[in-house]
Amino acid sequence: MNGASREALAAARERLDALTDNTSVDAAKLAEELAAVTALLQREVSLRRVLTDPSQAGEAKAELAGRLLRGQVGGETVDLISGMVRSRWSQSRDLVDSVEELASTADLTAAQRGGDLDDVEDELFRFGRIVASDKELRSALTSRSASTAAKGQLLRSLLGGKARPTTERLVTRLVTQPRGRSLEAGLESLSKLAAERRDRMVAVVTSAVPLSDQQKQRLGAALAKIYGRPMHLNLDVDPTVLGGIAVRVGDEVINGTIAERLDEATRRMAG
Repeated sequence: MNGASREALAAARERLDALTDNTSVDAAKLAEELAAVTALLQREVSLRRVLTDPSQAGEAKAELAGRLLRGQVGGETVDLISGMVRSRWSQSRDLVDSVEELASTADLTAAQRGGDLDDVEDELFRFGRIVASDKELRSALTSRSASTAAKGQLLRSLLGGKARPTTERLVTRLVTQPRGRSLEAGLESLSKLAAERRDRMVAVVTSAVPLSDQQKQRLGAALAKIYGRPMHLNLDVDPTVLGGIAVRVGDEVINGTIAERLDEATRRMAG
């Protein structure tokens, strides 16, 4: 997201934070309504183009959004969307992406209030690892020929009663409304949003054997010192790394595994 859209999203995030700081606001309901608006804007291409048309006055666009949404969603959602369409957007799709992000953030805020945010972070990560290791499951969840109802039923069988309600809602929306994204990219985006609720970064740590609590604490403290922010560790065990650990923070990889050192030695000998 560039230019005007980045600024518009930043302003929308601030409005959402201010709104959800009020504990009387039902964050889960707000998330559901924002998700419904996302689906509407995704479906109605002409509408989102009108609402992001830079030649139209912001107040006129806000008035249109209010007329369409009032009575369908709560006042908080109407106010949020009205504020967003007053802003300038570089592309109409950016508005849809941003409303979807606010929906996910509102759901994560609800989890944070309930003390479930850490569990939701871990469940999103574990679900991603399960999907990555099961080609048939991934195919079933991403198949264009499978109906939304069938995918929803499959997810209920996988997550219903086994994961937090927030996790189930987030994953279900991602799978049933992918909007052109890969499942992996969508899950990674959700994990980052979850970490940001606590102003933390996410480090994906791969080791040959499970790390002890002491090792996790030391690693988390070391990474927090390097990056200057609290760090949430997503832990993955992979015996093929042989020993040591590999750490990925965003696009940066810190690889200290025996397998990597053996590969490097082999490359040098071959060269």
